[in-house]
Amino acid sequence: MSALASHRKPRSRTAKPSTAVGFTTAALAGVTLLSSQSAGAAPAEPKPSVEEVQKKVDDLYRQAGTETQRYNKAKEATEGKRREVGKLLDEAAQRTEKLNESRRALGNYAAAQYRTGAVTPTAALLFADSPQAYFDQSQLMDRMTDQQRETISEYETERAAAAEQRSEATKSLESLTESQQALRESKRTVQTKLAEARELLSKLTAQEKARLAEIERQKEEEARRKAEAKAKAEAEARAQAEAERRQQEQQNDTSPGTGTGTGTGTGTGTSPDSGYAAKADKVLAFARAQIGKPYVWGATGPSSYDCSGLTQAAWKAAGVELPRTTWDQVKVGQRVATGDLVPGDLVFFYDDISHVGIYIGGGKMIHAPKPGANVREESIYYMPIYGSVRPA
Repeated sequence: MSALASHRKPRSRTAKPSTAVGFTTAALAGVTLLSSQSAGAAPAEPKPSVEEVQKKVDDLYRQAGTETQRYNKAKEATEGKRREVGKLLDEAAQRTEKLNESRRALGNYAAAQYRTGAVTPTAALLFADSPQAYFDQSQLMDRMTDQQRETISEYETERAAAAEQRSEATKSLESLTESQQALRESKRTVQTKLAEARELLSKLTAQEKARLAEIERQKEEEARRKAEAKAKAEAEARAQAEAERRQQEQQNDTSPGTGTGTGTGTGTGTSPDSGYAAKADKVLAFARAQIGKPYVWGATGPSSYDCSGLTQAAWKAAGVELPRTTWDQVKVGQRVATGDLVPGDLVFFYDDISHVGIYIGGGKMIHAPKPGANVREESIYYMPIYGSVRPA
C-alpha cells in the first residue's frame, strides 16, 4: 500500500483570493463611480439669504400689484364692452321687429294684388335679394301707389340698418372676447406671482422668519421716523402761518383805516379751499371705517379692497368719481409736491405707479397694502413715492 501511495499524483490546490483584496477592489470601484458622478452633477444652488428672500418677495408683491391694475383695467373694459354689446343687441332686435313690420306690409300688398288678379311685381320684390334693382323699372313704379313706394322705401332702409347693426354687434362681441382673454391672462399672472411669494416664504425656517420680521420692523421704523419728521415740519408750518395771521390782524387793528386795499397776495396755489377740506373729511371718515378689512386684489368693497379700489370708494363717498386704476387716478386733479400734501390727497408709489394711498396728515396714509395684510395706517415713506394728486 505504501508503494502505491507513493506513486499517487499530488492534488493541485487552487489559491483563493484574499478577502482583504476583494474589499479593496470594491472600495476603489466605488470611489471611482462616486467621483465620476460628482464630476458630472451640477453644483447645488446656494440657499438665498433672508435679505434676498425679502427683496424677492417685495418685488413679487409689487409685480402682482402692477398686474392687479392691469386686471382692473381689463375688467373695466370687459364690463364696458358687455354693456355695449347688450345695447347693440337690443337695438338689433328693435331693428329686426321694424324690418318684420315692413315685410308684413309688403306681404299684404302682394296678397291684395294676387286676389285682384293683377300682376304681382310686389311679390317678386318681396323675395328679391335687392329691392333697389326694381326701382329702376319704370313700369313697376307706375303701378305702385305712393303708400306702396313709402312702404318699400322703409323696408329697404330697415333692412340696411339691421345689417349694419348686426355687423356692429359682431365686432363688439369680438372685442368683448379679446377683453375677456386679457382679463383671464392678468388673473393668471397675479395668481402666479402671489404663489411664488408664498412658496418662498414657506421655505423659511422659524429663525429665518424671525429675521425677516426684524427686517420689516427696521424698515417700518425708518419710515416712521421720516413720517414724524414730516409731521413736525407740517406743525411748524401751521404755527408759522398762524403767527403770521395774528401779526397781520394786530397790524390791521393798530393801523388807521385808509380803505386802499393794497394786498399783494403771493399764494402758490397749492393750498386747497374749504370745499376741498370738507370733501377730504368725508374721504378720511370713510377710509378710517375700512381699517382692518383685508386686501384682496381686484376688490372694490365693501368687505375687502385693493389699493385703488379703496381710494375710488373713499372719494365716491365724498361725491367724486375716480377712475378704477392707479394709472388713471394719477391723471385726475392737480399734481402736488410731497411737501405740500394735505389730508385727502392721493399718494402714488413705485415707478410703474402700481400702488396708491390716501394721505391723512403727519406723513401717514390709509391704504390697502398687499395680499395677507389689512387696510391700515402707515408712513408714506414705507415705499418709494412716485407723486401725488389732489383729486378735487
